[in-house]
Amino acid sequence: MNGIIHQCSHPNDEDVHFRISEEKIIADIFHYVEVLFRIIKPKKVFFMAVDGVAPRAKMNQQRGRRFRSAKEAEEKIKKALEKGEILPTEARFDSNCITPGTAFMARLHEQLKYFINSKISTDKSWEGVAVYLSGHETPGEGEHKIMEFIRAETRKPDHDPNTRHCLYGLDADLIMLGLTSHEPNFSLLREEVRFGGRKSQKRITAVEETTFHLLHLSLMREYINYEFSSVRDKICFEYDLERIIDDWILMGFLVGNDFIPHLPHLHINHDALPLLYKTYAEVLPSLGGYINEGGTLNLEHFEKYLVKLSEFDREHFSDVFVDLKWFESKVGKKYLNEAAGIAAEEAKRRKKKNKVRDDMCLAVLDDSGNETAASSNCRTEFNHEELLDDSKDEDNEDENDLFETEFRQYKRVYYMTKMGVEVVSDEFLAQQAECYVQAIQWILHYYYHGVQSWSWYYPFHYAPYLSDIRYISKLKIKFDIGKPFKPFEQLLAVLPAASKDLLPKCYQFLMTDEASPIIEYYPPDFKTDLNGKQQEWEAVVLIPFIDEKRLLAAMEPCNSDLSEEEVQRNRHSNCVKFWWDKEIAFKYPSPWPEKFPDVEQCHARHEEIPMDAWKVDLRYAKRHVTEKGSLYFRGFPTLRHIKHKFYLAKSGVQIFQQPSRGENMLLELLPKEEENVDDVANQELGRSVYLNWPYLEEARVVAVSDQEMKYYLEEPAGVQKVYTEKTPPPTKVVYFGDTEQNMWHKEVHNITEFYHKRKGILINETSVLVYAQLLTGRRYVFGHNGDVTLEKEWSKQVLPFAHQTIVRNLKSFDSSFSHFSSLDELFPPRIKVFMMGTPYYGCMGEVQDSSDVVKDGRIRVVFTVPLEPQLDGIIQNQHKYSTKYNPGYVLASRLGVTGYLVSRLTGSLFIGRGSKQNPLGEQKINVGLNLKFNKKNEEVPGYTKKVGNEWLYSSAVEEILNEYLER
Repeated sequence: MNGIIHQCSHPNDEDVHFRISEEKIIADIFHYVEVLFRIIKPKKVFFMAVDGVAPRAKMNQQRGRRFRSAKEAEEKIKKALEKGEILPTEARFDSNCITPGTAFMARLHEQLKYFINSKISTDKSWEGVAVYLSGHETPGEGEHKIMEFIRAETRKPDHDPNTRHCLYGLDADLIMLGLTSHEPNFSLLREEVRFGGRKSQKRITAVEETTFHLLHLSLMREYINYEFSSVRDKICFEYDLERIIDDWILMGFLVGNDFIPHLPHLHINHDALPLLYKTYAEVLPSLGGYINEGGTLNLEHFEKYLVKLSEFDREHFSDVFVDLKWFESKVGKKYLNEAAGIAAEEAKRRKKKNKVRDDMCLAVLDDSGNETAASSNCRTEFNHEELLDDSKDEDNEDENDLFETEFRQYKRVYYMTKMGVEVVSDEFLAQQAECYVQAIQWILHYYYHGVQSWSWYYPFHYAPYLSDIRYISKLKIKFDIGKPFKPFEQLLAVLPAASKDLLPKCYQFLMTDEASPIIEYYPPDFKTDLNGKQQEWEAVVLIPFIDEKRLLAAMEPCNSDLSEEEVQRNRHSNCVKFWWDKEIAFKYPSPWPEKFPDVEQCHARHEEIPMDAWKVDLRYAKRHVTEKGSLYFRGFPTLRHIKHKFYLAKSGVQIFQQPSRGENMLLELLPKEEENVDDVANQELGRSVYLNWPYLEEARVVAVSDQEMKYYLEEPAGVQKVYTEKTPPPTKVVYFGDTEQNMWHKEVHNITEFYHKRKGILINETSVLVYAQLLTGRRYVFGHNGDVTLEKEWSKQVLPFAHQTIVRNLKSFDSSFSHFSSLDELFPPRIKVFMMGTPYYGCMGEVQDSSDVVKDGRIRVVFTVPLEPQLDGIIQNQHKYSTKYNPGYVLASRLGVTGYLVSRLTGSLFIGRGSKQNPLGEQKINVGLNLKFNKKNEEVPGYTKKVGNEWLYSSAVEEILNEYLER
């Protein structure tokens, strides 16, 4: 829900002039949820989860994000004022109020309860669905509260393993969460994210204009299987895809997330993920088992994996070291780093001294006879022969010593500069290793089992080097569950001083008063560190961590000053379940009656669900996924059904509007027997098939062709029939000329390129094209005696498809349509219907008891026919109310200016400071009136309209221009 709240309240943070009312925010949130409900069409459960108080581990990230957003907003306003822009007098919406415990979130919670009661009582599609609302008062992040519910449901003995899930949200960690469930039918719904655009471009806010994407975890599971299939024959234990997925989730955490920083130099955009996967495939056969055991680390296996992965540290430094050696050759210094040079020389002397001592001891123990002679011979041998051997390898040893010394010093500088330590001791490195491994274990618990400690957090802004995470296999990791912060405690823990007004007044001085015992937690200015990242939002925000004991101690004297309403906001509450019940009917009062009406006939029941009701025991073992066999679940694509091979290769597949720079998992269809257009037409023309593999969609084949001829259905206009073997379709054959052949080859090329560049699928040579109409829906056909049948409806548009990507004779399961066999089932009494014929087209009615006429194929309906408005008076006086428009030259003559000036001033007119030679000219100001938009052909009603190619202007424009010119 938080993504919806943010989108509806501050859709464009770049626009400092943007203002929005709370009424508009709430109405937009209601509308957004309605649209998502219509897209998803839930059958059993609709779970609305708002972020509650988060674990301390998450609060550090929330704190940094809120401090940065407040600082960025302040800088944008400052720049706008420097440009001379006049900002609205109304206060801007502070997005930091979307935090548990604020007055805004309390009001929104009441509005969401009202919305649910209203929809259940008035919308038929909500009646059969259980609706859960886990608000801001229920501790936990929204998506994790949903996953707690799913885990609890899957633990039930009567759980259907083929249950379908759809989780909405923009966060990438939803992928990890969805995969931890090991549910086979799981999809993620999210808005389209476009990269490469300008920051100043305004995001689309209307949900109807938003493109939504579905990420199918069913497909992703199969791709993960392909990624690691090479280890199947190399490991001595059972290959288990579910355990591979668990380890894949663990590897994803190593590149950083909301709870821990990324490991040094391990960045996704620098091919960190391929490195993690390659290392895993190399080391897994030697482990004897998997690393992530259902959310619990196998520390011995994890240490071996990290040891292998730590080779990356040396490889990365090796590149740096080569550059250093080249620079040394230019400046004539043997050691660029003085401390490293001294350490290297000392290590070399110590090594030679130890070698002399070892060789002398070996000589003394030699059994060749006289001990003194042996010692003498030994010394002579060392002083001559071995010294010659050493001189040959001295350069290599010096080089290795120098590399290791420089490497240690390189890491030491990192810890000293990034973490501010004076001495990088073995104890410090051991502490870093333990903290990092503890963090990984906490995160795994959080994703698999829920919160295991509310108070734990990673106490550093930076992570240690991989090569320093050692000796961890014997660690004992335990967590104290603790308890979540109260809402006001979290507000003080995450908000900057700029957002102090969101707190009760009795706490505000703690953020601003110099005498406050926790004033250092709210620095007015702070630094950020990209630390190898590219985007500013990825930077580390260098602000101090909150000390929980000091924070609570500072708040304690103020708690008694809270009002009764504030005390109510500063508490935790349970999740609420709502459902429809026709037996009850009561008036549900609107929390904002001036804006939203009461629910006069409310049929919604509710009950509170205890906060720990869905907690899953750590010992609970997840059942494995049930194999679906050959049954295809519509809407959940799979790579089955068409034989293919797979491999990794760089192919430039289009990802996020640009070609991929790394390797892609390519699928190549295996060749079938040579296809003959006559046979294909005989088998598929006029029949139902599935297209667009692997996103299989049902379609009706209307034509089949190769490069020389085309078979197509010869049907009367408007007929869309699916034929069977018993009733062969009427067909016609035409032969192609040169133009048709060229068009055929062009279609083949476009299909091949689309599959390759957009899907990463090589379909190889296409010899037959199939032209088909996609399934668009179903409609009920009424027969005699009240019988009802459901018929498929097909698109009128005919599209070409490569025949090798088509699947026939597929057994599928589709629950998206209810099947009724009779009129009384389809139209039960009291159901609302709309008239789609004459008379009373568009009128709403209510079905009455029709038992006496239903056998005749009729139903009894009482329609509400609204009265037509009386428009005669308005029509007669239309000339009085209509706006008169004049061409631009008429306005120009009246105002004493040119027509060109009228045209420019009524649109957008940008003025830049300075000249073309002055770079300050990039700072532009729009001095136009924005009463028309030429490029978009958009008019402003009452002011401008376009007739043909000419713009016309009303008298209101004349008045505005006159005032504009006078100023």
